[in-house]
Amino acid sequence: MSDLDNRRPIAARDTGFARRVARLLAGAGVSANAISAASVAFAVLAAAAILSAPATGPVLWVATAAFIGLRLLANLFDGMVAVEHGKATTSGPIWNELPDRVSDVLILAAAGYSAAAMLPGAASLAIALGWICAVAAVLTAYVRELGRALDTPADFGGPFAKQQRMTTIAAACVISVVEPVWGGRGEVLLAALALTAAGTLLTAALRTRRLAARLGEK
Repeated sequence: MSDLDNRRPIAARDTGFARRVARLLAGAGVSANAISAASVAFAVLAAAAILSAPATGPVLWVATAAFIGLRLLANLFDGMVAVEHGKATTSGPIWNELPDRVSDVLILAAAGYSAAAMLPGAASLAIALGWICAVAAVLTAYVRELGRALDTPADFGGPFAKQQRMTTIAAACVISVVEPVWGGRGEVLLAALALTAAGTLLTAALRTRRLAARLGEK
């Protein structure tokens, strides 16, 4: 199957803003692989920010959400620059996949440790949830790529694909800014991790079931 069959359907790809930015990046000679690498840099910054936020406060909660958003934008633009502007390389498929897996693990595991720092009584649970989210995120991608290896279409189905996972954690960070108003400290992030863990595991299970059904139809 071609790499074009492995493009995540993203509505934002068809917006004027996305097209203009992709055109500017391609025109400036920025490679798709470099944008993919930048997505990992944004993930590292997001992880560092969320780890420091419990001790530092609102600015880093907002910064975490912003870096997560930049990571997702980089994931959008690397594909657009590669495909729409003819900047694809032979190593492109590697850069398209591996940075995403690293970024997911960095952000989700760090979120678990951040929640643990705020909730000492539930620290073990928070750390476990963070790692469950991270492993489950990698598992969903593995099932998708396994399907492609078995000559079935790439399955980007949810309910908790990459965008939903990252949006949930980013939203929890933004809400954490005002969480102290009602006396909370970490419960919002812990709940987001629990939701993400359950949703991502369900996503992996549903993709596996759909893959089995497609193989049965052959």
